[in-house]
Amino acid sequence: MKKSTLCIDKHFIVGDVDKRIYGSFIEHLGRAVYEGIYHPESPFADERGLRKDVLELIRQLNVPVVRYPGGNFVSGYHWEDGVGPKAERPEKIDLAWNVIETNQFGLNEFMDWTKKADTKPMMAVNLGTRGVDDAKNIVEYCNLKGGSYYSDLRRKHGYENPHDIKLWCLGNEMDGPWQMGHKNALEYGRTAAEAGRIMKMVDPSIELVACGSSALTMDTFGTWEDTVLSECYEQADYLSLHQYYGNRDNNTPEFLANTVAMDEFISSVISICDAVKAKKRSKKSIHLSFDEWNVWYHSNEQDQKLERWCKAPHQLEDIYNFEDALLVAGMMITMLRHADRVKVACLAQLVNVIAPIMTSDTGAWKQTIYYPFELISNYGRGTVLNTVVKAPVYESVHGDAPYLDSVCIMNQEEESLTIFAVNKDLEESMELSCDVRQFTGYQVKEHVVLTHPDVKAMNTEENPSNVAPARTGNAKVTDGILQTVLCDKSFHVIRLSK
Repeated sequence: MKKSTLCIDKHFIVGDVDKRIYGSFIEHLGRAVYEGIYHPESPFADERGLRKDVLELIRQLNVPVVRYPGGNFVSGYHWEDGVGPKAERPEKIDLAWNVIETNQFGLNEFMDWTKKADTKPMMAVNLGTRGVDDAKNIVEYCNLKGGSYYSDLRRKHGYENPHDIKLWCLGNEMDGPWQMGHKNALEYGRTAAEAGRIMKMVDPSIELVACGSSALTMDTFGTWEDTVLSECYEQADYLSLHQYYGNRDNNTPEFLANTVAMDEFISSVISICDAVKAKKRSKKSIHLSFDEWNVWYHSNEQDQKLERWCKAPHQLEDIYNFEDALLVAGMMITMLRHADRVKVACLAQLVNVIAPIMTSDTGAWKQTIYYPFELISNYGRGTVLNTVVKAPVYESVHGDAPYLDSVCIMNQEEESLTIFAVNKDLEESMELSCDVRQFTGYQVKEHVVLTHPDVKAMNTEENPSNVAPARTGNAKVTDGILQTVLCDKSFHVIRLSK
């Protein structure tokens, strides 16, 4: 049996967890909006057409912020099409996903939904086919009390009080040649700087996210971040990262080793941000917004067969398995290990589209990836300790990959310590020990385990609990030393308190 050790010291910290690291994403794409969060024809809908069964599952995830309305969609979106009387809203083609957008759900409906979902908005502006003036107008519509054209237009639409949206994305994936209004780094950096400057003239209290590279694999990665930040450093508060992983070669060890690549991605972007800071002799540090991340590959072949110009098709509907849940847990652990700089993150997406929640006409259910997100979101609040993981490694294309991904979070207010751990070994259990003598009187409150004998096991509407966590762990503290056995291919949540 392999052996591993976690080394922690309550005085050696990474940083406090910003709860927005547990954010998610709703784009006008596939059935994320229509039939996902909004479905007036459903027996599960409330008086506004919002699905109550979906809202209940979202509230359990404890999602503090949701990015909207895209994504690729936003780069061709006219937000004015989605406000005002529904009978007067135009149906338009969406070139991002080759569908028809009905605009029956828009900005104000989204704000209504956020209140019922107990979350806050992260609004994206169109810097693709539109630009600076439009960015100013939407902030005016959302955040000014009244007395101007766009703020009074909002009041005319039935929203007397401002939406007061604090977090804004300056476009989406503008480095990508697939993006409407695609720009090179200098073009985007200048546009982001001017849009950001004017948006903050309208409302100085807002925070802005500039577009980083769409992925680590982009040819322009690195030079893009450097150029963009060199132009908009003083306007931006965060720089975005996007990354999806897949297991197309059906190599589970390599798939689970992607946390190594993700860790290097984050570290590289932090280095670039700090290099620009040094060049500018700035006092401000740019933090990171990992505002698109997930597993995405299952639906790729099916999506190539979709008919163009339909409405709300079954698009990007990955059906996740158990190994996907293990990687999602590992990705969340990786972001937490950088909690000093990763302040916002958005699981892409929330419902139906590469999502933890799926719907049908007869109900909603939890995919396998729902559970690690729910557990870490609910119990991963507090201060991240510098967690040194001593564990065996295996070779991967990303270099040596540890069999164990883990992080420890201390919550002084609740007098608790939480350990998240993923054993990536597919065949062998692992002994885990951790010296917790600094946490006098702490004992194991619960030890939750997510495991399954088949890494390809899935949850379905007929069998929604096929892969689900159970309180079957055996962790205990003896003479100040926590010890347990992590079964093969498993995710663990060990909660200690006085």
